[in-house]
This record gives sequence, C-alpha cells and structure tokens, in this order.
Amino acid sequence: MTTATTPPPRSGRAASEVAVPDVTSQVSSPAVGQPLLGEQRKPAKEVQRLDRVIIRFAGDSGDGMQLTGDRFTSETASFGNDLSTLPNFPAEIRAPAGTLPGVSSFQLHFADHDILTPGDAPNVLVAMNPAALKANIADLPRGAEIIVNTDEFTKRAMAKVGYAASPLEDGSLEAYAIHPVPLTSLTVEALKDSGLARKDAERAKNMFALGLLSWMYHRPTEGTEKFLRKKFATKPDIAEANVAAFRAGWNFGETTEDFAVSYEIAPASAAFPAGTYRNISGNLALSYGLVAASKQADLPLYLGSYPITPASDILHELSKHKNFGVRTFQAEDEIAAIGAALGAAFGGALAVTTTSGPGVALKSETIGLAVSLELPLLVVAIQRGGPSTGLPTKTEQADLLQAMYGRNGEAPVPIVAPATAADCFDAAIEAARIALTYRTPVFLLSDGYLANGSEPWRIPDIDELPDLRVQFATGPNHTLDNGDEAFWPYKRDPQTLARPWAVPGTPGLEHRIGGIEKQDGTGNISYDPANHDFMVRTRQAKIDGIAVPDVTVDDPSDESPVLLIGWGSTYGPIAAAIRRLRAQGHQVAQVHLRHLNPLPANLGDILGGYRHVLVPEMNLGQLAHLLRAKYLVDAQSYTQVTGLPFKSEQLADHVKETFDV
Repeated sequence: MTTATTPPPRSGRAASEVAVPDVTSQVSSPAVGQPLLGEQRKPAKEVQRLDRVIIRFAGDSGDGMQLTGDRFTSETASFGNDLSTLPNFPAEIRAPAGTLPGVSSFQLHFADHDILTPGDAPNVLVAMNPAALKANIADLPRGAEIIVNTDEFTKRAMAKVGYAASPLEDGSLEAYAIHPVPLTSLTVEALKDSGLARKDAERAKNMFALGLLSWMYHRPTEGTEKFLRKKFATKPDIAEANVAAFRAGWNFGETTEDFAVSYEIAPASAAFPAGTYRNISGNLALSYGLVAASKQADLPLYLGSYPITPASDILHELSKHKNFGVRTFQAEDEIAAIGAALGAAFGGALAVTTTSGPGVALKSETIGLAVSLELPLLVVAIQRGGPSTGLPTKTEQADLLQAMYGRNGEAPVPIVAPATAADCFDAAIEAARIALTYRTPVFLLSDGYLANGSEPWRIPDIDELPDLRVQFATGPNHTLDNGDEAFWPYKRDPQTLARPWAVPGTPGLEHRIGGIEKQDGTGNISYDPANHDFMVRTRQAKIDGIAVPDVTVDDPSDESPVLLIGWGSTYGPIAAAIRRLRAQGHQVAQVHLRHLNPLPANLGDILGGYRHVLVPEMNLGQLAHLLRAKYLVDAQSYTQVTGLPFKSEQLADHVKETFDV
C-alpha cells in the first residue's frame, strides 16, 4: 500500500487580497468617539490570545445576519486568519418574524493555523431575539459566551417561541457567560441625530453588533466602513447611519464594564504558501474557474441557466463578465436553458448550464441528447435537500445516483466533485478539460455547503493553469473507397475516442445531428442492431477511458485498520475527524474522491488493503452503494440528511464506537 498525502483540495483560501508573507498582526482600533483607523491598538482592558474561535450570528432573516457575518469574514480574511464559514438561512424571502423557522444564522470559524470546517460548536453566540437564542442554544458548549439583545425579550416575543419565563432570568442559562446588551435601544440612541425614523434606525442594530464583535476580536474596521459607504452610495444618510452604528458598537465594547476582556487571534501565516489570497465562496470560485477555463481554451463561455437556489449566484456572477467574452442567457425554464447551452456547444462555445437537483431532473433528456451528439457541455449541479423542492437553502449530497444514472438508455456521463469552496475553481477547470478533450457532457457536483461557505483562496498565476485549447475540424478526415475525401463526424480519435468538433458554417463539414442513433463514422441515422450495440459500448468505453489521476492515501502509519473515504464537501469534516482521532492515538486513513465517474484506476487495490471501509455521506449511502457494487468490498455507510454538514466530533466518536482503532 502506498502512503501519500491526500491532495489539499483548497488551492488557497479567502476576501480582501493579502500577500501572505507580508501579513502583520496590526489592527485598526477606534477610541471613544470614533475609530482611529490604521493606528495600533493600546488597550486598557485585558487581552487574551486564542488560537481559534467559532462565532455564530443569529437573528430574524430580516436582521442582516448574513451581511454581518460576511463583513466580519472579510475583515478576518484581510487580517490573515484561516477561516471557514457556514451561512444558514430560511428558504422564504421573508420568513415569519420572531419564529423558529425564521431564524437566520452565520457561523465563522477562524484561527491562527490551518482549519478544515466552520466548527462543531460556537464559542460565541450573538442572539438578536428569543427565537435566535432558542434555535441555537443546544449547539453551545458549557462556558460559551452569549451576547443577547435584551430589547427583543418581550413577553410576546418569548411566548411566540415557547418561553413561559425569560431565560435571561430563570437560571436556565447558568452554564453560559451571558452578556445582556440592549442592542436596539443603544443603536437608536447612537443615531438620534441622524434624522432617521426610529424604525429605520433600528435596522442598523446588526452593525452595532458587528462593531462590538470587531472590538472583541481586534478586527480591522476600515474595510467595513468603505463597504458600507459603497453599498449605500445612493443613500448617504443610510450609509452614515450604519457607519455610526458600527462605531458605536466598537466604542461600547471599549467602554462598558460588561466586556472586561478582548481577544487576539494571530494571522495564520504558516498555514498558507506564499501568494496573494482573497476570501471566496464556492459559487464565486466556480464562476471564476469557468471564466478561466474559457480563456485557457480560447473559447467563448456561454451559460444557459434558469434561476434556482443554491445555483443562482453563478448566473449572477457570470453576467458581470461580458468583458471576458461571457454570454449569459436566463431562460424561461430549465429545459430551455440546457437546450440553449447545448446549441452553443454545437456552435463552438464552452457551454455551461447551472442548476440544482430538481432542475437536473428536467434537464435529463437534453443531457442524454448531449451524450448522443458527443458535444462538450458542463452541467453544474449545486445539490440541496430533496426530494422535489425539498430544502432549497440546506445542503445535501443526494444527487450522485441521479447524475450517474438519471437518464434513459445507456448514457454515461463523467462526474467531478469539488472538496472545498476554494477547490470549486480547480474542479471547474478539470470538468472543462474532460468535456473538451473527450467531447462529452460532464457533471460538476457541488452542494449548498460549498456554494455559500467561504475560505481563503490563493489566486493562481496564469502559467499554473492547464492549456485547454482544442482543434476544430477544418476539412475532410476520411477517404472513401472510391478515393474521394469526406468528412465523417463520428470518426474517432484513437486515444480519446472523441469525435471531431465541427463548427457550423465550415465549408464541406455539414453533418446530421439529432437524438436518433448514429451510424459509426458517417453519423447517418442507423437502426442496425449491431451498430447500436457498437455505439453504446463505444460511448461507455470513452468515459471509462478518461484519464484521471490515481487517488492518494493519507495513512502515515501505513497500518491503519480503518479507511474513511468521502467525496465532495465531506472532505473537511472527515479530515478534521481524522485529526482528532490521530491526536488521541488512533490510526485511521483517509481517501477523498474528486472523480466519481470514472473512478481512479487504483481505487480497488486501495479499498482491498483495509480491514474496514467507512463512507460518510450526506445521503443514505449512494457512494457506498457504488463502491460495494463495483469492488465487492464491505463498505459501510455513515449517513446524515439533516440539511447541515457533518460535525467532526460526531464522526470521530462514531469511528471509535464502531471500530477497534
């Protein structure tokens, strides 16, 4: 058995760009009155150094928790910490205020060293109302800090979520460090001279909370102020009100007696190779990867898409990049979207369609047509909870078998899955390489956890990217028995089995297309049984023959009895669980799959070398099913379909309880 390091899926990590070798720990710090941006903080209060912290902002979906978390994340990235985030919000545009289903949260894990997940349990919870407290309290460990907006703990608000008495007064929170802060009234008081109505002033309370947390953890402030002024450039009074609330929150932390300690988490300089980094979400990284692939292929990028959560951000982002030759088409439905994309592929573009599980079902016939036409097409599926419309804003990995088999007839399609948010960039380029080289549709399977989560990403140099240029057919490629030259649209490359790609309008290269079976070579319509058998087997052989790298094993001891194998976004939780287990003296190995069809050639030998194989998945065991069927190994499933990613501690405990490690 070979021992190697599992390839780090994170090609880098996360927002304001920062050259890692130059990262310093200097932070901006406002004194009473207004922030003194750019000056070194001289704290009068105690400062404690931590190696990491997990913060969760929680409130109504209208309280701006996603914006608050995003801004804290951006400043944390610019400071140089490693980080990972988990946004979690309702599917409704405006869920019922003050109710448990209406709670929106944003969790951020940041550290002075390399981290892999958004964290299992928050060290700090910011609860903007009773619903936010009740929905999240079970996740907190003893001793966690809770910052509570006491203004919202009215009898009516508490009764709405089932509190008979105030949890702030009945002793039920004695296990935690409670910080009661009247966030709403403090915000209104800070903005009393702004000219805003009280209701409008109250909406800035999330910026007050952001300022307070920024003080507690010595986050930079200048970037947030610039962001607010830019975001509300057309409403300068709103911009200045948010800035004032943000500064008031910082000053409150500086002056109040309730917060006697602030915390420092040093930059994670040692965790990053040298380079320039920015914060990036999975969908943004995927969008950039598609643009990069089109430039490396010297082909225009065409996106045919219909908006669907959680894939819509790719459509939004790519629509901004017309300067790179990107064309985006928002179709009237999923079927029209993929039809337009396939037409663009026929016309010589790098064609993409984006969707989620329900959209994949609608696109299935056209994906089968793309298999028959043997044209390059990227089908980007951002998985979410199902079935049907299911859980639109929650994550799941339950579309693997749909991607594998969800078409009529024998219609094999390659499948590529990114492992982290940053890895979505590289996975998009890899999917494009396969599609262009082998003339086939390719599934790129991400999920809601990767799509919305973020981490630092090292911006690659152009010369690090692969050359994806293709040669279009330009003339005849076959000599007939009578000596005439002809173009055969299904005459294949002997190495890749790919057929030639002929751009419409090229003189002499006219050929038939359509879904009815083709004759080998000529592409003419054929109902011949032997020809159909040959074409079906040839299309399968083309996919089976795709060159994918051998998978590597992370097994330092080379004697581990248990192998954990995962795919997609389970990489972080599995790797974090293995870190826990090894720190406790247990021997456990890990393999992570990027290519799911075809599987790496050496995978069977690796699986056969371990006494136990465990497959953690956010479904009911789909990869385990494929591995058992193909390799006849006793791969055991460990599954979860809660709409949330695995917790590493939970996974580590399962391994210890189930196997003798």
